[in-house]
Amino acid sequence: MSHLFGHDQPLGAQASSGTAPSFVGSFDPRVRVVAAGLFAIMVVALHQVEFAFGAFLVAFGTVFLTDLPLRLTLKRMAAMDGFIIVMLVMLPFTTPGTPMFSLFGADASKEGLMHAVLIGVRANAVVLMMLCLLSGLSPVALGHTLYRLKCPAALVHLMMFTVRYISVLHDEYHRLRMAMKLRGFRARNTFHTYRSFGYLFGMLLVRSLERAERVLDAMKCRGFSGHFPMIDHLEFKSRDVLFGVGFVALIFAFVLLDRMYVFAY
Repeated sequence: MSHLFGHDQPLGAQASSGTAPSFVGSFDPRVRVVAAGLFAIMVVALHQVEFAFGAFLVAFGTVFLTDLPLRLTLKRMAAMDGFIIVMLVMLPFTTPGTPMFSLFGADASKEGLMHAVLIGVRANAVVLMMLCLLSGLSPVALGHTLYRLKCPAALVHLMMFTVRYISVLHDEYHRLRMAMKLRGFRARNTFHTYRSFGYLFGMLLVRSLERAERVLDAMKCRGFSGHFPMIDHLEFKSRDVLFGVGFVALIFAFVLLDRMYVFAY
């Protein structure tokens, strides 16, 4: 398990690749994780589209302070938008308010449209800032950071094992599917197909449990006692304090202006 939890480099993907970290990536991972969480809470609490769009612009500007490729990042954002587009399209027709237009006898309200825009902008701002602040953090580095932030050890271990073995389960699924195809199986809209897929996922679950037991036995043989030693080089510097204070001040300014606008109108 040393390839999972042990490393002698500073946390972050840049350190392992030998390249210099970006401006955002040079800060302490703990500050970046906390900042990402606070930013998400702040954006979700905003009620005005104008300030939500301002938060999105801040997140978009942060992209240029990282080593994230802009085109690939925008593709990821578009993939995320594909999951919520149906909800956003339905909101104008399901939210009561001032009618704007009618489609197939259903009235679309202005309030529903603004609510849909607000949700879309907030979601994109949160996801984009998460990508920026957590870029360069490998799953192992993120696990170490969460452990240092006093997150429950069981949840940290679960996350790290999931990241490590999800590809193993994916390969196992493809092996089982290939075995079915070699035996002449073709997916159709029949009871036999549904039953075959039920057997497939049942066998995948059984093999997953068997592999988990083998991994646990191997870990116990190597002295596993319920926790992993944190071999990292986290160092909190004065520039991390300045980054954290500045980020909190920015978040407080957004929330304060949003509340002042709500009370004023």
